[in-house]
Amino acid sequence: MVSLDSVLPLRIEEIEIWRRGKRLLGPLSWVLDGDGISILMGPNGSGKTTFLRAMHGIERISNGQMHWAGEEPAVQRAQAFVFQAPIMMRRTVRDCIAYPLRLRGVSRVLARDAAEEWAARVGLGAALSRPAMVLSGGEKQKLALARALVSTPQLLFLDEPCANLDGRATHDIEMILKEAREAGTRIVMSTHDIGQARRLADDMLFLHDGRLLEATPKDRFFTRPATPEAAAFLKGDLLL
Repeated sequence: MVSLDSVLPLRIEEIEIWRRGKRLLGPLSWVLDGDGISILMGPNGSGKTTFLRAMHGIERISNGQMHWAGEEPAVQRAQAFVFQAPIMMRRTVRDCIAYPLRLRGVSRVLARDAAEEWAARVGLGAALSRPAMVLSGGEKQKLALARALVSTPQLLFLDEPCANLDGRATHDIEMILKEAREAGTRIVMSTHDIGQARRLADDMLFLHDGRLLEATPKDRFFTRPATPEAAAFLKGDLLL
């Protein structure tokens, strides 16, 4: 297992992402380091998902550079990504969670044991033999988190993991994320839920029109936003 220190910091230098002549992101610079949970916020179309995908290496950068402290393929093995609408394989809950371990060469028995442990931790212990495709939205998101965390990643990216979930499912997922943070997983996550950001964030990143306007500790962001765009967003005003 690669230690967090050998993977981070990630130094992002003036990156830009252009598609079909339109700038989606940047120029943007940031350093991902330390521990805790970083929350990305901003209006729809601000670039949050694109930024997450770029850091994870699944979005091609048009300009600029990103420098990890670690080397490939160790960097990719040390991280995981949970999408807003997680992809479910045509397998049982047990085998879906075990899949990342099997890809890494872990034996079927050990991978299934770990999958059963994680299923219990996320509240899916009674659903181990159910097809993943028939789960509810909240259960699918829990499965996606268990599948991401079963390999104990040092870095976890999440794109709106609680979108369209009810209060109980949101609470359960937030508890899982807090436990992951306490266990040492560095988390970078987007959300539209200001209450959720207040509950989970250690620091905040605010994006608007593809630009990173603020990167600051949570308390400062919510009490003394440095930009008029962030202040307007927190008041619920529309940003055009």
